[in-house]
Amino acid sequence: MHMLYDSPSYIVVQFDVPVDPSPGDAAHAALVEHTNLPSLQRDGFEIVDKFTRKEIFIEGALAQTFQEGVEALIEQGPDVDDLDAFIAQYANLGQQPVVMH
Repeated sequence: MHMLYDSPSYIVVQFDVPVDPSPGDAAHAALVEHTNLPSLQRDGFEIVDKFTRKEIFIEGALAQTFQEGVEALIEQGPDVDDLDAFIAQYANLGQQPVVMH
């Protein structure tokens, strides 16, 4: 888990979680070992909207698109408002309320 961004509006955390195949998944383990297929991963980004107190976890193709968009934006030297505007596009998809325990 890596905190990538923390502004007055949003928090973005990156998760890199390897997933071990279950003992019954020997076929996948053998396929990974003998090919160039990647091992199972459960990577993604958690985006928390501090104002609406909602969060979303994105993974897969959506996470890849998010990462590529952030990298392209960083190359332009954005300010906080630019980053927040980009992140808002994804944060608006969030429906899960943030609950403090």
